[in-house]
Amino acid sequence: MLLLLRPPFKSVYKAFRGPLCSFRRPIFLSPNFRSTMSKPQPDQNSKVLILGAGNFGSCLADHLGDSGHQVYLWAREEKLVQHFNKHHKNLFYLKDHQFSENITAVGPEPPNKELIDKMDVLLFAIPTQFLRATLTQLQPRLDPHNLPLLVFVNKGIEIETHALTLEIIADTCGREVALRATFVSGPSFASEIILRQPTSVSVASFTEAEADKASSLFHQPHFRCYTGSDPIGIELSGALKNVYAIAAGAADGLGFQNNTRAMMITRGLAEMTCIGTAFGASPLTFLGLAGVGDLFLTCSSSNSRNYTVGYRLGKGESLGTILDTLGSVAEGVSTTKGAKVIIDSLGIPAPICTQMYAVLHEGKDIQLAVRELMELPPSRELELPPTAGGPARHLLEKLGLE
Repeated sequence: MLLLLRPPFKSVYKAFRGPLCSFRRPIFLSPNFRSTMSKPQPDQNSKVLILGAGNFGSCLADHLGDSGHQVYLWAREEKLVQHFNKHHKNLFYLKDHQFSENITAVGPEPPNKELIDKMDVLLFAIPTQFLRATLTQLQPRLDPHNLPLLVFVNKGIEIETHALTLEIIADTCGREVALRATFVSGPSFASEIILRQPTSVSVASFTEAEADKASSLFHQPHFRCYTGSDPIGIELSGALKNVYAIAAGAADGLGFQNNTRAMMITRGLAEMTCIGTAFGASPLTFLGLAGVGDLFLTCSSSNSRNYTVGYRLGKGESLGTILDTLGSVAEGVSTTKGAKVIIDSLGIPAPICTQMYAVLHEGKDIQLAVRELMELPPSRELELPPTAGGPARHLLEKLGLE
């Protein structure tokens, strides 16, 4: 694959190779850091607290409950908590599914220190825009010398700060917690996970031992995990693919067919890789499950909330009407704002993302956006940016890795 890219790729790869390789070297972790890694995980019957009882949090609760773990599912709505504990059904999401008896719903009060101290795993499945407030509230209740495994499955870019989840964790809980954080992403619809359909995901952390723990926690014959050491790339993949899913849905809603969808997915991947590399991620990450895998899934299925937003836009509905009636959060709408700021600051072309920003947040006519995209002058197909790694280096400095 690398031989197909133009010669500038070599210099770009060299540019990010230094910090990327340092992710994999154990020497950047001090002995003190090693001694305060998360508590050992039992082989089975881990105590897992999942924050967020939406589609994905609920399906992962069911998966882990069926795997023999003791799961606590935190929800903001008291009636959801009561209904779940009485009927083992979610009142709002995956409503027809009978959930594992190993799950106990808790809330709506935030989890207290006593409960958190008993947990082996904290799993965050809440929208990115609410994560900072949640972590700020929970941080005083975390014991730095007895931390549970911290797993994050949210996807998005914070609107006000344009920060990735990793930076939000560092800002609210400190660098050592951020270094231990583990991220799970990949092509994984909740409705298929609860049916035990074969699924694979990427699991990444700056700390290899933490990624291995998370992989072991989730891994089952129907749910395979592949570990990696590029959490920045995993995060960007999971966030950006939602923008291109809206674009692909809009193309379908406008009546375009298979050629157009293939074009949107392929060019979307090219833009994601360019943005990610300029940011400081490995371009190889975008060829994995969290990159092209999740992109293909969300761009080609009506089960995707972001695809659905785009499809309905293509059919002529207003964005306000769509969001009011969608029934769940489509992260791609807010992510487009953060993505636009990032590509502008990096000075790189990302025409699909730029046009989607104009359609979603400036009221641009979607037919005009399509015409302008197709009327762009010819350009090279595969090209990475001449410089790479600025934002990632800033983040690494915050984490003490540069």
